[in-house]
Amino acid sequence: MVESSIGGVVPAVKGEVMRRMGDKEEGGSVRDEEVGTVTEWELDRELLCPICMQIIKDAFLTACGHSFCYMCIVTHLHNKSDCPCCSHYLTTSQLYPNFLLDKLLKKTSARQISKTASPVEQFRHSLEQGCEVSIKELDALLLMLSEKKRKLEQEEAERNMQILLDFLQMLRKQKVDELNEVQHDLQYIKQDLNSVERNRIDLYRARDQYSMKLRMLADDPIGKKPWSSSTDRNFGGLFSTSRNAPGGLPTGNLTYKKVDSKAQIGSPGPQRKDTSISELNSQHMSQSGLAVVRKKRVNAQFNDLQECYLQKRRQLANKSRVKEEKDADVVQREGYSEGLADFQSVLSTFTRYSRLRVIAELRHGDLFHSANIVSRQVCIEFDRDDELFATAGVSRRIKVFDFSSVVNEPADAHCPVVEMSTRSKLSCLSWNKYTKNHIASSDYDGIVTVWDVTTRQSVMEYEEHEKRAWSVDFSRTEPSMLVSGSDDCKVKVWCTKQEASVLNIDMKANICCVKYNPGSSVHIAVGSADHHIHYYDLRNTSQPVHIFSGHRKAVSYVKFLSNNELASASTDSTLRLWDVKDNLPVRTLRGHTNEKNFVGLSVNNEFLSCGSETNEVFVYHKAISKPVTWHRFGSPDIDETDEDAGSYFISAVCWKSDSPTMLAANSQGTIKVLVLAA
Repeated sequence: MVESSIGGVVPAVKGEVMRRMGDKEEGGSVRDEEVGTVTEWELDRELLCPICMQIIKDAFLTACGHSFCYMCIVTHLHNKSDCPCCSHYLTTSQLYPNFLLDKLLKKTSARQISKTASPVEQFRHSLEQGCEVSIKELDALLLMLSEKKRKLEQEEAERNMQILLDFLQMLRKQKVDELNEVQHDLQYIKQDLNSVERNRIDLYRARDQYSMKLRMLADDPIGKKPWSSSTDRNFGGLFSTSRNAPGGLPTGNLTYKKVDSKAQIGSPGPQRKDTSISELNSQHMSQSGLAVVRKKRVNAQFNDLQECYLQKRRQLANKSRVKEEKDADVVQREGYSEGLADFQSVLSTFTRYSRLRVIAELRHGDLFHSANIVSRQVCIEFDRDDELFATAGVSRRIKVFDFSSVVNEPADAHCPVVEMSTRSKLSCLSWNKYTKNHIASSDYDGIVTVWDVTTRQSVMEYEEHEKRAWSVDFSRTEPSMLVSGSDDCKVKVWCTKQEASVLNIDMKANICCVKYNPGSSVHIAVGSADHHIHYYDLRNTSQPVHIFSGHRKAVSYVKFLSNNELASASTDSTLRLWDVKDNLPVRTLRGHTNEKNFVGLSVNNEFLSCGSETNEVFVYHKAISKPVTWHRFGSPDIDETDEDAGSYFISAVCWKSDSPTMLAANSQGTIKVLVLAA
């Protein structure tokens, strides 16, 4: 029984060792392989404590012959009075130290350490075990360690120096690149300054000669005709140049004719002279004041404008070099590089407007005693000719208004010219850009309907969507085709000549918006709840052409500014611009607040407008990341201290083609006609 127990291993080990020691004392030699077997003795499960299953520490032997860690067996006997291995009766008085096993375990542990430990650890372990070392040996060791330490410190210093050197070289390269870029930028600026100065001098000369011409006409009305002829002959080329140059005086001849007619029918000469001079002075003062205002706008957005200028100049630098060789005569004649002309267009457009002015207001929610047509998923759309606009929302009605009547007639006379009832709340509208009287709608039941505004009847109804349809859009290049997106994660393409969908795209997330590329009948942009914009070629829908990533929340709107420029809105309070030709992000626009509602998005060639959950309309220029201007909805009927007033938000916006006029609606049911103003 003892031999079969774990503790029984100890006597066998002891007997084997004693036999080998006896053989050695008697002069008998032990074979090398047997010595190797002892020295290579490895730990096995028989050297583990049966209680803690770890290497036995402070081995104690029981009366029944089993070995345990001292603390393990004592703790066990405090609770029970038996052996953990054989269950024989056992007390603490029957425990005996197992010195031989302890010694063997220590030697075994030392061998294991020598196999795995580093030389330093082995040396430290030897010293801890009481290894005797002479002073001479210690001095030699200390000298060797000192030299080793100095060598390691030297190597460490060299490594640190190399790291510092690499960093400085990298920093120098970066700064040299930045310096080269700044030098190139300065070269662009220098060239552009020279070009602008030349054009400005030409404009000043033209203005002075024009002013002199007016004074001479006022002094000598009788001789104005022959003088005019000679002046036109002498300065015709100069005035032509000033009209063609950027920022020139294209209305100079018109002003001359107006003053000339006044001179023919006006009062005596001295009075006409004073009047002309005073008009010129007042006009000059007005222009000076306008210049100051526009300069303030430039200063307010200087960083964004600087970034825009440098970006355009750098992008077109290589093209300009090639173009200068081909079109050297054009560049020399006009004096403007392509990048500078492009930026001047941005700058003049950006600084031209500073506010949104209300020119009309429509509150037909009160007029028709129905629920406000404008709510969370409202839509406002102009027709093909910008003569009519349609509105739709939770009132289950499509109402069509004549734009000129809304602008020109009194506010209490704004009645729709057409009104069509629907079965469900509406989410989106899209006019057909070829068939003027056709408009498509999508609703909360997932139905896509094509209406004839003239007959006020539905032409086609498509009921394939299984959930709410958020968006619908007619193709501009193929007027019979339209696309829709729904909460059922499907994009469907329809043809007004067929009763069923012609194409279906299954996606993994809810579809919030769809839009045809205005220059293609086979490319669509799809915004979804997965935070991405998927750009598809309908000829191969197995996978999108590109997936634009950057938004942090659902993409609520997608709109095309041009065939290659795409704008998107998201509930992460940003608008983003994308290049669908090169599949690149262009710019992120921030300033409005949009975290949960559909607040509208509309674009034209230059500007983007969107709503905000602060009940404000924001206008951005596509080249500038901050708003150009904004307008807050408000009315005498709204109590600003009312808690509900803070919950109103803009729900729809729509530009009138590429004009500075737009429509905007809020969740209270108010529609305003706004125009960009200086």
